[in-house]
Amino acid sequence: MSKPDRVEFNLLGQRYAIRSEASPEYVRELVAHVEKIIRQIEAQGGPQDPQKLAMLAALYITDELFQSKDAGRQTEGALSERVGALLDLLDKVAPSSS
Repeated sequence: MSKPDRVEFNLLGQRYAIRSEASPEYVRELVAHVEKIIRQIEAQGGPQDPQKLAMLAALYITDELFQSKDAGRQTEGALSERVGALLDLLDKVAPSSS
């Protein structure tokens, strides 16, 4: 494992420094995503309290994660069904000689 890098950033008017084994560029991408969600919440008339904004952003991002996981599971299930159907077709066309 590599030595964790120290990454500094500002979020909601606060300065933060974290140590991460991820690249500083990746950490900054994460921060940019959080900032994007916060701006969306603010544009919809969300709260002005930084703590409430951060909590809502966490919920929005968790929702994104859960929806992505569900979509992945559905895709995986559909692929399994298709592979099974293809194997059935192959067995009909070229039955195994066992």
